[in-house]
Order: sequence, then C-alpha cells, then structure tokens
Amino acid sequence: MDEKKITLKPLFERRNMIERGLVISMNRQCELISIHRSGLYYQPVPESEENLKIMRLMDEQYFHTPFYGVRRMTQWLRNQGYEINPKRTKRLMELISWQTVYRKKNTSKRNKLHPVYPYLLKGLDINRANQVWAIDITYVPMRRGFMYLVAIIDVHTRYVINWSLSNTMTAEWCRMVVEEAIELYGQPEIINSDQGSQFTSYEYTSLLLEREKPIAISMDSKGRAIDNIFIERLWKSVKYECVYLRAFEDGVKLYEGLSNYFNFYNNERMHQSLKYKTPASIYLNAA
Repeated sequence: MDEKKITLKPLFERRNMIERGLVISMNRQCELISIHRSGLYYQPVPESEENLKIMRLMDEQYFHTPFYGVRRMTQWLRNQGYEINPKRTKRLMELISWQTVYRKKNTSKRNKLHPVYPYLLKGLDINRANQVWAIDITYVPMRRGFMYLVAIIDVHTRYVINWSLSNTMTAEWCRMVVEEAIELYGQPEIINSDQGSQFTSYEYTSLLLEREKPIAISMDSKGRAIDNIFIERLWKSVKYECVYLRAFEDGVKLYEGLSNYFNFYNNERMHQSLKYKTPASIYLNAA
C-alpha cells in the first residue's frame, strides 16, 4: 500500500478505500488515509445555487434570531430580496436543522418507540472532566454544497472529545462517534443532547444504557436549545472563527479545515471561562 498516493485522494474517494476483513486494522487504514474512523461519511449533496445561498444566510442569522419561526424567517428572506414561500422556507430550515428557541410549558409527547429523557443538568455542579459530555449536530455550509457536523465536548473543560462530518444525520453515525470517543477517553457519567430522532433512537440510546456501567442520558427540553448552551457556544466559535471565514470548496477542504481548527481550539485557544487556559491543558491533566 503506497501511503503517499493514498493521502492525495479526495476524502470521498479515500472513504471508499476503507475495507473490512483485511489484515490491516480499521484504525490503521484510517491512519494511512489521514482521517479518523468516524469521518467516513462524505457524499456530494446536490442543491440549487440559490438554495445554498439562502441556507448560508439562514445559518448566520440563527445566531442573531434563534426565536424566528417559519413565518418570520420567510418575511426576513423576502426582505433580503428572495421570492420565497413558507413551504420552501420550512424545508430549508429543516435541512439546516434550525431549532427555534421558545418557551413551552409542556415538553414533547413521548413516543413509545423513541422515549424522551429528562434534562439532568439544571442545578448540577459540573466540576470535573468526564462528568458530563454534550453532543449535538449542526449544519455547515460549503461553497458547493453542505454537510453536517457532529461534535462531543466535555462540559467542564470545553475539550472537544470527538467530531465527524456527514451529509446525512443518522443514528448510526452518532453512535459511531460516541463509541470512538469512549474508546479514546473512557465514558462520561452523563451525556446531554437535544431530542432529535438520532439521539432518541434505540440504536443510539442502547449504546449508553446497556453498558456494564450505564451512562445517564440527559435531553434538552423541546424548544430550549439554550439548555445545551455549552455546545451552542462551540458552534458559534467554529462558524465565526473558521467556516464563515474560509468558505471551503468541498468536503475535503472542510474536513482538513475543521481538523486544524479543532486542534487549535483544544490546544491553543484560551477560554475566559477557563481563566485563559486551554481545554487540553485542563482535560488531559484531569481525565
């Protein structure tokens, strides 16, 4: 196997080079092609140029008006010069995984097949590494398409435990990212997410609940993205400090750019909440 040739392959071609059942382990194969095990899900996603522009605008606007619903967002886009109806706005909001923030007295009705778990972090003293992890998915625009980014952070230290890119939001993808994180760093006591179908599915929750020492599941209240404020702040940093500045051409460039950014975020970027220390300096000395 020629390592120099392999590293020149585009990410989506490199992904197809991974084969199971070989003498070389999956981990080693991923090392040879310069990607981690959970970063193997790239396929081009077709969408019109105008829709991509609208989705990029909506993604940036979310940080300013996360309380906008379909009607307000439709009017806001019309004010930007786009001829758009609520049906199209709703579809694009769903594509970028827009979660309108609002107050609601009652949480979502529980589905027998997909149970919703209570929010466990309210009033909790989070004071050590691997006590609480937070996981979430966000939309990431590119110059010629878009992808989804999932990341796991240690809440106490803000350390990015693991991350991955995909063009689809599946429970299998989320489970794989968590499995890899646990293999690398051990398991947390609690893992917090929103109520997305990926996180309420049996495929995902069984990984946490059926362990020798189960991991407690915590979920944000519906319409309360602020409950997961720790990772929402991460998304804002990732997008304003990396994604929006670079306008990556495709999945390959995006993957490489995010890899560099998360390395910077963990090891060089000082956090005011950490008394101007880096996440790695605290997490790796405590975990």
